[in-house]
Amino acid sequence: MKVAIAGSSGLIGSALVQALAARGDEVVRLPRFGTAPWSLQGAQAVVNLAGASVAKRWSKEYKQEILRSRIEPTKALAALGPAVLINASAVGFYGGRGDEVLDESAGAGADFLASVCAPWEAEAQKLDKGRSVQLRTGVVLAPRGGALEQMKLPFKAFVGGPMGSGRQWFPWIHIADEVGAILWCLDRAELSGPVNLAAPGIVTMKDFAAALGRALHRPSWAPVPEAALRLLLGEMAEMVVEGQRAVPRKLLDSGFAFRFADVDSALRNLLTPPTRSPPTESPR
Repeated sequence: MKVAIAGSSGLIGSALVQALAARGDEVVRLPRFGTAPWSLQGAQAVVNLAGASVAKRWSKEYKQEILRSRIEPTKALAALGPAVLINASAVGFYGGRGDEVLDESAGAGADFLASVCAPWEAEAQKLDKGRSVQLRTGVVLAPRGGALEQMKLPFKAFVGGPMGSGRQWFPWIHIADEVGAILWCLDRAELSGPVNLAAPGIVTMKDFAAALGRALHRPSWAPVPEAALRLLLGEMAEMVVEGQRAVPRKLLDSGFAFRFADVDSALRNLLTPPTRSPPTESPR
């Protein structure tokens, strides 16, 4: 299969390019949107991961950039008419919903991230005569980069703990399962519309912090109060203090098997240094 990818240099995109190449697919790396006209170059499918980072303080101007950087590339790709469009989205679509169990049938929330995800997904769904999937991704955990890189720093300094109340749900997914689920969505003609990409073993922020402490052999005793987070991060704090109890209903019903379904096994895999074999002596 020939697959075009927008946002191929990011955390998920880089891993996806490697996975596609490893299984023999041909990859077309699309340039940054606006720097050159886009052409699918005969690709049967497109994966769109383009968009400005949300992990940055949200000024009025930057909120407009977060929205624009998602809507415009998605609109352009849908207009090119690929047979399959796998488009990024986020569990932020649901907004903060407390303990409500959220599968793909749940409606949109009312906060800023929900107001970005809803029209973003709507543009992807305008694909004419093709199959469109919207990836409602949780927090992607990877060995280098991404959220885990930042979250483990205070633990290494022995001052780690949950952020906010700790009672909010923390929808996470291992990078291997994120990439595996994208490949699954590419290959399964029966999958369309929104698909939650979050591990079935969802935990609260308090439980995640405790698991991270166990994986790093550090205590988890120093919570960061919600008020401090809002003072430090501004409106962006809603990403941390609000949670979504998102369940991967469509993936599980379609037969997808998570490699890392529980948080302890995921963190052990990501944070345990690889063992090195002892050097062998040269023959004399």
